[in-house]
Amino acid sequence: MQACNFFNRVVNSTKTNARSFSRTLGAMVKVGDKLPSVDLFEDSPANKINTGELTNGKKVIFFGVPGAFTPGCSKTHLPGYVTLADSLKAEQGIDEIVCVSVNDPFVMSAWGKEHGAAGKVRMLADPAGIFASALDVNIDLPPLGGVRSKRYSMVVQNGEVKELNIEPDGTGLSCSLANKIGKK
Repeated sequence: MQACNFFNRVVNSTKTNARSFSRTLGAMVKVGDKLPSVDLFEDSPANKINTGELTNGKKVIFFGVPGAFTPGCSKTHLPGYVTLADSLKAEQGIDEIVCVSVNDPFVMSAWGKEHGAAGKVRMLADPAGIFASALDVNIDLPPLGGVRSKRYSMVVQNGEVKELNIEPDGTGLSCSLANKIGKK
């Protein structure tokens, strides 16, 4: 019972923060915007990672996917970033690469382990879709359980969105892949 109460408090406080950022942004995130400061979760609900703190003084790639363990995400999207992580960090000065999905932190952790993401790509959970909503990249996909994230990639430097690639249909695999980031 305590774990459920803890998780509900975390989600409710994060929802309040995301609502204020959604009002601030007013529309889909764009290049030049400040990244919303939202708590995501790594490995468990007890390990909060704040996006504002994560990007402070760093150059970070975020890529969002509709769901962990889904075919396109598992066969192409995540593996591409894992494979190219070292070169993206060396050639583009990237400090961190972050995969975000509307899943729970345990699922994200298991998915990362299955794909050898440790030390290459951080697997952060957005369990209630708060980050996706704050960016206004949420999409309703009933076959995947409801509201998820559109597929996107972005480079954030010191909290500012420097590059943004949102798939035109929200779920395709054309502009948000690892081999496309930083090529503009």
